[in-house]
Amino acid sequence: MIQFLLNQELRSEHSLDPNLTVLNYLREHLGKPGTKEGCASGDCGACTVVVGELHTDDTGAEHIRYRSLNSCLTFVSSLHGKQLISVEDLKHQGQLHSVQKAMVECHGSQCGFCTPGFVMSLFALQKNSGQPDSHKAHEALAGNLCRCTGYRPILAAAEQACCGKQPDQFDAREAETIAHLKAIAPSDTGELNSGDKRCLVPLTVSDLADLYDAYPQARLLAGGTDLALEVTQFHRPLPVMIYVGNVAEMKRIERFDDRLEIGAATALSDCYDVLKAEYPDFGELLQRFASLQIRNQGTLGGNIGNASPIGDSPPLLIALGAQIVLCKGNTRRTLALEDYFIDYRVTARQESEFIEKIIVPRASAEQLFRAYKVSKRLDDDISAVCAAFNLRIENGVIADARVAFGGMAATPKRAKHCEAALLGAPWSEATVERACAALGEDFTPLSDFRASKEYRLLSAQNLLRKYFIELQTPHIETRVTAYV
Repeated sequence: MIQFLLNQELRSEHSLDPNLTVLNYLREHLGKPGTKEGCASGDCGACTVVVGELHTDDTGAEHIRYRSLNSCLTFVSSLHGKQLISVEDLKHQGQLHSVQKAMVECHGSQCGFCTPGFVMSLFALQKNSGQPDSHKAHEALAGNLCRCTGYRPILAAAEQACCGKQPDQFDAREAETIAHLKAIAPSDTGELNSGDKRCLVPLTVSDLADLYDAYPQARLLAGGTDLALEVTQFHRPLPVMIYVGNVAEMKRIERFDDRLEIGAATALSDCYDVLKAEYPDFGELLQRFASLQIRNQGTLGGNIGNASPIGDSPPLLIALGAQIVLCKGNTRRTLALEDYFIDYRVTARQESEFIEKIIVPRASAEQLFRAYKVSKRLDDDISAVCAAFNLRIENGVIADARVAFGGMAATPKRAKHCEAALLGAPWSEATVERACAALGEDFTPLSDFRASKEYRLLSAQNLLRKYFIELQTPHIETRVTAYV
């Protein structure tokens, strides 16, 4: 059984199809059609809902943390112990919520199909913003598409909704909601079982390891932003899933003198502050990682585990010398991330083995780390090429070089010939040109709808040249804004 709050209503579900998305649960099971299906792939934001979770801040105070999610990519099992809020829940005692009122008064809706998704993104923005902030507004709405308005009135609605906001019914009932969430906090493994399909929801790493050992054919579900596409786009059933999002040990970020240890189930939006503090370019690139809805749900471990050659985080982590801890039963092993990727979607992971945490070295003053992403759109798009450079230069000579790319091969990969051309050579334009030529030995990229092989190779070479220019002229700030 799983339990969650539907606004303030307790829902207990036993036998739902575990492949059921929150979008279809709302529309088909609860008769709540306000949440729309636009793309069923997390690109348009029409299906946006907000999920509330208990959160304890640095002062020890408890409150509800509200986050926007794509309901088309969220399986119902991931709601276990949480609160689900849809657009129908905002109107209160016959009055529109302030974000709905702002959309009306600023003329932010025309055909109206996308409007509920925008409203829910604005609701989450309002809950998480103290003052109007155009950057936060653009970030919150980057995952919502509208074909009618041109966005200006919607951004005006964001400003109105966040300026001088007044307490709403969710604020008034926060203590009650906290009490309800504590009452339904999972205490043992939850399960949805429809007979032919099941999803198990463990609470500890030990339980997860035991379940995965018992069901080695199971698919691990973290954020689901990639896995859910098998259901929504390819219509493939997933007979057994194990949801790892309630394993608290895998959602921790721990700081040590020499490293960060990031639990594999940590949402990308939770990784942002700690990675940005160590490596500003990593933080900037994360802000271009899909949309806020995806970052609120997708995990760092999932971005590694699905072994996509165009995942944004692996090239950066490889260039930083990151490691992963793999767990199987009671056994753990630590592996350099670059050795995890074997071939296209093939990894070094053994049967019933899973990524428990990611180990990222702390930054040092000697490191010259930069990251770049080339994509067709600035926001909410997949990389054509993703590059990461991490050099250490002593007395004008390159003492260490780690260069990694995504989108250039079947796996995220270090550019070993390029590194060899750099290592021990003077940090000069001539050296960079030799290293650019060596990239042709490292990679034979493919052509696809994102970019041709010629474009990819030239882009990779030009990004190395860009890196050189920026280190020579550090006032230039164009690092992660490149796009096709």
